[in-house]
Amino acid sequence: MIDRAATWILMVVTAVLALAAAPALAQMQSWEKDLYEAAKKEKELTVYTAHYNTEEAAKLCSAFEKKYPGIKCNFVRTTAQVAYQRLQQDIQAKAAVASVFSSTDVSHYPELKKLGLLTAYRPHNVTAMVDSLKQYNDQDGFYTVTAAALMLISYNTSLVPEKDAPKNWPDLLDPKWKGKISIGHPAFSGYVGTWVVLMQKLYGWSFFEKLEKNQPQIGRSVNDTVTMLNSKERWVAAGPEATTLLSRDKGNPLAVIYPTDGSLLMVSPSGIPKNAPSPNAARLYMEFLLSKEAGEVQVLTHSLSVVKGVTAAPGAKPLEQIKVVRPTEEEITRGIPEVKEKFRDTFGV
Repeated sequence: MIDRAATWILMVVTAVLALAAAPALAQMQSWEKDLYEAAKKEKELTVYTAHYNTEEAAKLCSAFEKKYPGIKCNFVRTTAQVAYQRLQQDIQAKAAVASVFSSTDVSHYPELKKLGLLTAYRPHNVTAMVDSLKQYNDQDGFYTVTAAALMLISYNTSLVPEKDAPKNWPDLLDPKWKGKISIGHPAFSGYVGTWVVLMQKLYGWSFFEKLEKNQPQIGRSVNDTVTMLNSKERWVAAGPEATTLLSRDKGNPLAVIYPTDGSLLMVSPSGIPKNAPSPNAARLYMEFLLSKEAGEVQVLTHSLSVVKGVTAAPGAKPLEQIKVVRPTEEEITRGIPEVKEKFRDTFGV
């Protein structure tokens, strides 16, 4: 009797779960259904990501698991350079861990592609991508933009009145900010590496020689600048729009300035390592990152949606109203290794 009852309960639960999943499956296109079924057999995937803070990475994984039940999403959130080093160590040790690699340093991808360490995959959902971002995708399909954000000037409003806040990048060189500036390190953060390349392009290396005289506090991740502003250890920063505004939403006295010479547009790709232990789940996750569900998570934390049709978060400035600048992929790929050394020489860290 007990066995029959248990069997009946199992049958009912299975039927209920099947009915719950039916509408979601019915809405999927044929290629998505096939990919989902293949991914479920792999059961889980791990993402190495530098795109987001830990909270946003967790929300994206949760949204993926909700959309695709039966696949567990794990993530390792680090700075871009640490993620890259970890991936290289995995490859050297022949230990397949990451199924998706998401770096903020675009210079990582041409090198991985050149060495044959990425698998080509052009997501079906790329058709939904914001048109202006498509130019940054790899033409051979080895990596695709899955995140976009801005780097700009931020400040603590309890310490700096709006009228006195820096309005452009060179304003950070004013001696009045001596001992009051926070920045990240290009040897650790892809955001910062790209920013340093841009500042050198716009103003020459003398920008950093002058900045050094203002004795900035140098963290690792670009997100460290937000911590420094909140603690009042520093008053102004070259920081990330998304993390700064997210902290402001939580009640911290922070604000952002869109520099008159342009905010740095950060486009961050994702790719699938050649040795991905869950290649089908990786492809499905790449598709998910270009979905409306992912876009809605991104804008809630003030990142920019990379897909069309997602309304910006309340209080966010629309991208089309912001002057943005960005070095070319070649300038970033060639420039980041160079500026890492120059930065160390100039700042002694």
